[in-house]
Amino acid sequence: MATKKTPTSTELLKKTSASIEAPKKSSDIMIVITAAVLCVVMIVSSIIARTDNVTLKTLPAPELSEGQRGELGIDKNINEKNIDEYLNRSDSVYYDMRMLEDPAAYESIGGDRYLSGFIDGFEVIPYPYLASVKGLPEAVGQGYSGDALFTITDDGSYVANYQESDEILSSLFPKDKNIFLMCGGGGYAGMTKNLLVNKGWDPSKIYNVGGYWFYEGSNNVKVKEDNGTYSFWKVPYHNIDFNKLTKK
Repeated sequence: MATKKTPTSTELLKKTSASIEAPKKSSDIMIVITAAVLCVVMIVSSIIARTDNVTLKTLPAPELSEGQRGELGIDKNINEKNIDEYLNRSDSVYYDMRMLEDPAAYESIGGDRYLSGFIDGFEVIPYPYLASVKGLPEAVGQGYSGDALFTITDDGSYVANYQESDEILSSLFPKDKNIFLMCGGGGYAGMTKNLLVNKGWDPSKIYNVGGYWFYEGSNNVKVKEDNGTYSFWKVPYHNIDFNKLTKK
């Protein structure tokens, strides 16, 4: 009958050392992985902090341009020429106030009744859905005259047409943010600023940066394709469904 061999003290020591070493190696690997993750987090946080410091430079106060551009309310300091320097700010919102297709014939003044493109970072909210369209150039003919959140009265005040009108306006244009507005030529953007100021927004935080038709920066998103069709699916568009609102 075979006898069971009793392990020597040396063999027992080797087995014990091996069993201790395995979890030690595993622990070392976890320490290395954790340190690497922490390093990556610190680097990314540092990059974000530096980016914020660059983009959130002090904005110049709104100041009207001279001549006809000033009559439209276009800003002298921040406009189509340099808006790229002020994009992607966390303290700001950016809105293009054009319709996807406007009934007014803007081609007659060198523009485009269709939204042929926009600046990356801007979202589209048609001004004609916000309030009455008044003061268009005679050459473009009749503009939009359908449903809108507000009607402009003869004395220049804005009367809400729906119970939700003020709430929608506040949700689209937060009062604690800088608001950058543009359109095709600057007119709808100016009308939007007039509406907001009339409803209690701070005019020092609202910039009419002019018209997309004159933009030559590096953040252009083309909607009108080379074959003449329009890819409206590219547009970050805010639609107002008046059928779901309650008339006053």
